[in-house]
Amino acid sequence: MRKAFICPSKYVQGENELYNLGYFVRLFGKSALLIAHPDDVKRVQTQLDTTAEKFKVTFVPCNFTGECSREEVVQLQALAKANKCDCIIGLGGGKAIDTAKCVNAAKSRLIIVPTIAATDAPTSHSAVLYTPEGAFDDYAYFTSPDVVLIDTSVIAKAPARFLISGMGDALSTYFEARANTLSNRPVNAGLPCGVREKKTPAAVATRTAFALASLCYDTLLSDGYKALLACEGNVVTPALENIIEANILLSGLGFESGGLAAAHAIHDGLTVLEETHRYFHGEKVAFGTLCQLVLENAPQEEIDEVIEFCITVGLPVCLADLGVEDIGDRLQEVAEKACIPEESVHNMNFPVTPAMVAAAIVTADKIGANAKYCGCGCDDED
Repeated sequence: MRKAFICPSKYVQGENELYNLGYFVRLFGKSALLIAHPDDVKRVQTQLDTTAEKFKVTFVPCNFTGECSREEVVQLQALAKANKCDCIIGLGGGKAIDTAKCVNAAKSRLIIVPTIAATDAPTSHSAVLYTPEGAFDDYAYFTSPDVVLIDTSVIAKAPARFLISGMGDALSTYFEARANTLSNRPVNAGLPCGVREKKTPAAVATRTAFALASLCYDTLLSDGYKALLACEGNVVTPALENIIEANILLSGLGFESGGLAAAHAIHDGLTVLEETHRYFHGEKVAFGTLCQLVLENAPQEEIDEVIEFCITVGLPVCLADLGVEDIGDRLQEVAEKACIPEESVHNMNFPVTPAMVAAAIVTADKIGANAKYCGCGCDDED
């Protein structure tokens, strides 16, 4: 049986670590194309100036538009070539990080510096391409980053909602990896570089990936609430360090080498509802995780544990939490989108139909709403 596992060459996490960025640039040369939104650069300008001076490196700025499009990638590749950049840096959120991955397809070196812990994208070799107008274009797969550099001091100062969203994304990791372990479906780690290819030898998950996914879930339960309080206070604690690692490293390796399943597919289905557009990826994935547990008829104790965690840290547990007061006839559209042939819902270890997904969404919504408002103690004002 062919198995695959993929990960960055180096992962470094700690307080004030951004001051060492120049050191990692010097591993590859003296200049780096800095792909970042101007607002993110402004947040860390002092650190960038200090590390550039200390390690005698040059950060080549770019007018990043904020959209990971083919046109933007071509323009930035030309800029990197014209300035003879030795490496590419993606600094900020998901769009800047994904753009850096695509620009790096020209085969220089790649350093990823997230300023929030909202998703597990920083450690992965995948990227999402959009049109210049912001519509979905395609998925692409490259080599893993050479360096992922995490400054926990910067992440602690970001709005806590980003950390919460990251926990929502990480929450699905164990349950989706478990589903893939049961079904032996192919995982992203086995995909080649470049845009997704249809004819690729299948590779399934390793035991290592499942162990990391399990540790991710255990860490969320033990440290999630404590980390949230630390982030709200803009301070770094051991719990926050652990959750940043869970959100970015454990979840990133867990999903890419362990596999996705129904939770992310249902997230994709929920995006047809306009009300959900103002909610973060991880917030929708959290509810998708609850739907997956209903879909596979997980033990009630497990469902209760997930709901309690979500309510404690402020993640959605019902459609109303995602701004959807009346899904009505749109439920079928959501379910059908979640079940298109290329969706990860088909990584479950049993056949899944739109009718089954619709039933799981309705049931999960009721379970979550009842847990939140029926007097179980989580959100009851009586």
